[in-house]
Amino acid sequence: MNRHHLLSGITKRLSKRFAIYSVLSSFLLLYVLSAGASVAFAADEADSLTTGAVQVRAKAAILIDASSGQVLYQYNADEARPPASMAKVMTEYLVNKAVKEGKLSWDQEVIVGDNAAKQDRRGSIILLNTGDKHTVKQLYQAMAIFSANDAAVQLAETISGSEANFVELMNETAQQLGMTNTHYVNSTGLELYMMPEAYRPASGETMMSARDTATLAYTIIKEFPEILDTAKIPSLKFRERDKDPMINWNWMLESNKANANFKKFAYTGVDGLKTGNTDSAGKCFVGTSLINGTRLISVVMGVPGTTQQGYRFIETAKMFDYGFNGFEKQTLLEAKAVVPEYETLKVKKGKSKKVAVVTATDLTLLVPKNSKTVPELVEAKSAQDPLVAPIKTGDVVGTATYKYKDPSTMEDKTVTIDLIASEDVGKASWWQALFRAIGDFFRSLFNGIVNLF
Repeated sequence: MNRHHLLSGITKRLSKRFAIYSVLSSFLLLYVLSAGASVAFAADEADSLTTGAVQVRAKAAILIDASSGQVLYQYNADEARPPASMAKVMTEYLVNKAVKEGKLSWDQEVIVGDNAAKQDRRGSIILLNTGDKHTVKQLYQAMAIFSANDAAVQLAETISGSEANFVELMNETAQQLGMTNTHYVNSTGLELYMMPEAYRPASGETMMSARDTATLAYTIIKEFPEILDTAKIPSLKFRERDKDPMINWNWMLESNKANANFKKFAYTGVDGLKTGNTDSAGKCFVGTSLINGTRLISVVMGVPGTTQQGYRFIETAKMFDYGFNGFEKQTLLEAKAVVPEYETLKVKKGKSKKVAVVTATDLTLLVPKNSKTVPELVEAKSAQDPLVAPIKTGDVVGTATYKYKDPSTMEDKTVTIDLIASEDVGKASWWQALFRAIGDFFRSLFNGIVNLF
């Protein structure tokens, strides 16, 4: 009996220990797996970090000055990547251009076709139906604010007759703007599998580089600054009967500082421009912010995480902080400044034989705070040697070329600035020309005689 009780007691104790060890082992396994997952996540995050002066979680990124196009930061900027709906900035550009050229009007009524009505409902759409009637302005707002694919397609077809024809125009325009690492296959940036089969191209995907995306944003803001009036609208009803308004996918808008859902992403001065999101592209965003007279444009592509996490906005904020906090505008060369040793240029047939010249514009750059960049004159030359009178104040009469080291990229740069006349030089009268010719003749004769001796 004692032996039985002894064995029974040993068995119970072993069972308890085994149970405890099992529980501990389970916790240990969960901890290891959890730690492993955390390490893997951290590794993924580290893999997506850019390098350089500022680090952001993105596969490609760039930050530029919207005034000059000067690059403040770049990472994989020339690598062609899927841009998702950032491709719609080109559609926006061509719509604005068509309106400016009189090919479209904002209040023009458009009848919706099958291609627009059949856009994949997994993407962002405004639920257009075949035969619906909407104005160009309404469709443009749906595209710019809500990134509506169906609205973009309908605008493309309205301009060019078909989306395929419009894509040709997109690619031609990209080449004209110097976007060498860009190729469009549709007006939306959608991946091919999400396009209606009847309207799907045979192959290829839309690709853009971060630099090309910034170039396009730079161009549209310069040529059509009014586009930001639409881009900064936080929400808008597409139809009066709609229960809910369209919500702008750009959660960084400054106006969202009062929005409980988005205020953590809102950033001072942000008034555009376009988000993007597909499986292959990841999270993308081309943003712009204006603070104290300086406007910056940023692009991030391939940002990890979900839409709700909003990492593309967090990473963009890092770049804006870097640009706005680390740089200041510095005028390297003043407008209407005299170029040493090139204060005048020669003139013939004028009341004066020379004309005073000055620089037409200034040369202003964003430079790191507490630093200085000094340009060096490479060449100054007359537009015509000599110039021919008459010449009016403000006429472009020559150029001055300077070289400098870019303060942010340390690349050697050159810039050519026009030289303008700072005074009038009238045409000489016939007797002035006669006496000047006689004087020149005797001066030449005298110099020839002197040279004989």
